[in-house]
Amino acid sequence: MSKRRLDPTLLVGLVMLLLLALLVGLGQVWTPHDPFLVDYGNTLQPPSTKHWLGTDDLGRDVASRVMAGGLVDLRVAVICVMAPALLGIAIGALAGFVGGRVDTVIMRISDIFWAFPFHVLVIAIVGVLGPGEANLYLAFLLVNWISFARITRGEVLVLRELEYVQAARSFGSTDSRIITAHILPNAVTPAIVYAMADVVLTILAVTSLSFLGLGIQPPTPEWGLMIADGRQFMFDAWWIATAPGLAIIYTGVTFALIGEGLDTALRPKG
Repeated sequence: MSKRRLDPTLLVGLVMLLLLALLVGLGQVWTPHDPFLVDYGNTLQPPSTKHWLGTDDLGRDVASRVMAGGLVDLRVAVICVMAPALLGIAIGALAGFVGGRVDTVIMRISDIFWAFPFHVLVIAIVGVLGPGEANLYLAFLLVNWISFARITRGEVLVLRELEYVQAARSFGSTDSRIITAHILPNAVTPAIVYAMADVVLTILAVTSLSFLGLGIQPPTPEWGLMIADGRQFMFDAWWIATAPGLAIIYTGVTFALIGEGLDTALRPKG
């Protein structure tokens, strides 16, 4: 039996993720300068050996803020995906396995949310609750579970009719045992692959909300806020918005490659 080789796309994504983790981790223990330090004598300085990515309009070191802000964006993005994923997988598994009225009620509720654009719902919820990290988590939890529930439900509807599940039921296995031991391990793979792609969209959504003033609040270093601060200086101090913008692109490509690689690696071989 030949060993299964690691998918090249997944390998590249994992290497990029390792580099990102090292940069973000380093930013929590050391940065070239204090990311919060305001220095009006060094405002809008271009990239140099002293300030690798220049300074912003308050004289704060851009490189230090990009490094420190990485943890904020990654933490928020991962929590905003993982919490809805866990909730959605549980609800989707329940709907698909139990069926009947339970399935109907859950699907009708999801249809109501599905009828509205994702970003409109998130903006509306955050607008009502107010800006802040905690409210971001709640907004994404209320909206983002739907996709995971639908994906998991579809998988469970297929798996519950397979022979090995019917055999487990005939041997007296309880419903909870069947769903946790026989169905969920095989049903969550598409949800995991989707979660990797969803991290990319969530990072864009979180930074966009911060850009609009509805997400992370200043003076916290955050990539969306940095872009918002630098937009008025695009022609005179392009580095303020460009550096966090490139960080967002790099992070998005990283998780997109991991998602694509997982899809290839976990897809059943015909």
